[in-house]
Amino acid sequence: MTSPFALLEVLNLTLIAVLIAWRLRPGDPLLLSTQFPWLWLVTLIGALRYGSLAGAVSGALLIVAWHVLCGPAFGPFPMAHFAGGMTMALVAGHFCDIWSHRAKRSQGINAYYSDRLVAITHNHYLLRVSHERLERDLLARPLTLRDALTRLRDLTVRRSADAQGAPGGLPNAQAMLEFAALTCQIEVASMFAVKGGRLVSTPIARVGEGFEPDADDPLIRDCIQEGALAHVKADDATADGSPYLACAPLLDADGTLLCVLIVRRMPFLALNHDNLQLLLVLLAYYAHGVAHQPLVAGVRASVPQAPYDFALELGRLARLKRASGIESSLVALSFPRGARGDSLFEQTVRQRRALDALWTMSTPRTQIAIALMPITDEHGIDGYLMRVEALLRQQYDVDFQSGHIAVHTARIDAETPGDGLRKLMERCVDHA
Repeated sequence: MTSPFALLEVLNLTLIAVLIAWRLRPGDPLLLSTQFPWLWLVTLIGALRYGSLAGAVSGALLIVAWHVLCGPAFGPFPMAHFAGGMTMALVAGHFCDIWSHRAKRSQGINAYYSDRLVAITHNHYLLRVSHERLERDLLARPLTLRDALTRLRDLTVRRSADAQGAPGGLPNAQAMLEFAALTCQIEVASMFAVKGGRLVSTPIARVGEGFEPDADDPLIRDCIQEGALAHVKADDATADGSPYLACAPLLDADGTLLCVLIVRRMPFLALNHDNLQLLLVLLAYYAHGVAHQPLVAGVRASVPQAPYDFALELGRLARLKRASGIESSLVALSFPRGARGDSLFEQTVRQRRALDALWTMSTPRTQIAIALMPITDEHGIDGYLMRVEALLRQQYDVDFQSGHIAVHTARIDAETPGDGLRKLMERCVDHA
């Protein structure tokens, strides 16, 4: 859709071109007698830049200019000239409209893939750190890293209605800091909000005794300016006089610095690169959970039992559809309970595509697998169902009908994705 500013710009440019031509050639203000229709070049540029509507408006202005500046005194209205010019503008504008839509669609898909890539990168790092922690000091920890991430996730989901009134807009910041301190062996630390590039002296949360931050400290200054972890180093003479050991930033999903965690005391052996990187990732995981909480809460308001990852992915795809109109789908397969039905269910679950999110649930009579299929329309659903049915026919010599497998599909609702998921679940339960 062409914006009012774009239409105003095209109108002004066309009007300026007409005035210049009228000034240069008062006897032929629209340059109709020249070998090339120069004024239509302005219309063509406007159509290529802003679309067919802008081109049509510019062409209409040229027609009005002919009636105002030329009129019957210059002879009959040159219908062929203006019809050809308007056709050229509409064709160019249609070309602009098509490629603008394709570019917007591609931008939406790229943004979605970028979000998924960031999540996969964090998960990969957390998996590597998890294995190292299990090898070294699992027995010394009260929780596994998986439990730690689940705990951080719960801190952003529980009591989420109070997020707006929480200090710094961070719900359960005190509980998060206490848990991070336990996991990373931090003894004294405080979290301070950052507003306008300056540190707020009142802490959002703290562990151990409180302290007044020094805004001119080199570690704090580097952390705020660079938005990255800053800590003391053996070869860094600038931080020798700093009373702090490390400063870790807490960034939101857009990369904006929300607050800084200042560590003042921790065991010497805990002050290592891996432990500080783990602290940084835990803070990033918590910040992303806060940013994604509205998406999860919108789905769980209708389906409270929805898993966190599934609800988050559904919320992301609903946001993608609102922004770019890109369709995504839900596919639910309902299997009867029993030895045969359980085998078919397990085989189908193993065929999940890498990009899909899967939610499985059980009732006394059925087992249900709901697949969330990103950027997939009805044609993609048909291909997925044909592939699953062909696999079941090859492995067990059954199809959906002979195996009593119910198939339910739905498009993701851009405005209320949770309601769409709830209705799909009701269809599955009613069929059972």
